[in-house]
Amino acid sequence: MVRPASILAALLVLASGLGGCGEGEAPPGDPTPSPEESSPPTPPADVSVEIEAEAPGGPPRVVFLGDSLTAGLSLDEDQAFPARVAESLREQGLALVVVNAGVSGDTSAGGLARLDWLLRQDPDVMVVGLGANDGLRGLPLSMTEENLRQVVERSQAAGARVLLLGMLLPRNYGADYADGFAAIYPRLAEQLGVPLVPFLLEGVALQPELNLSDGIHPNPAGHRRVAETVEPFLREVLQGLEAGAGPG
Repeated sequence: MVRPASILAALLVLASGLGGCGEGEAPPGDPTPSPEESSPPTPPADVSVEIEAEAPGGPPRVVFLGDSLTAGLSLDEDQAFPARVAESLREQGLALVVVNAGVSGDTSAGGLARLDWLLRQDPDVMVVGLGANDGLRGLPLSMTEENLRQVVERSQAAGARVLLLGMLLPRNYGADYADGFAAIYPRLAEQLGVPLVPFLLEGVALQPELNLSDGIHPNPAGHRRVAETVEPFLREVLQGLEAGAGPG
């Protein structure tokens, strides 16, 4: 169960570096996109190799588009939750190819900027885990929501089903901003008809034994717990593909 009052207190280390907001005050941060946000980064070499190696007509290709939480900061790729999810689903008899397209520090704008390159690989499912860095930088909520909307809509238009990964912010950003940020994900999920994982770090945030020494990023055990959260949602999406359901 999601606990909004405390869920991302583990991120206070990063949040304090940006400065907090008083109740109802505007969040800190310059809304002008940084170079990282305004130009697409070069796709990671390992993503490119994995995509090119996949033969046409094979099992469903699932692309995880996200930030350091998806990439698995400081971990081997096979320890990050996308690989853990794939391992669990394969053990259940569901064939799939997983592409970890997580880039540390990525924002919703950065993810949107590199979306076209990923869509050219014809993914069957796009798992969208973006927005946490937008919130930590105090970027305008309307910009984050519009970027995420475009990611979902353009993925759907390309024929991919979408799974949205929800995120929350610490309360020291101000109740209005934190609540507004949290509301983005369920609103988009309802409006665009996509399934939503309510909170990606459920059961991991605030648990020292499940995080690296920074208290923010999951360790291998934390990524296993994240995989347990994501796996049933992705399983349902893949079963929908098998049943012939359209993009969603």
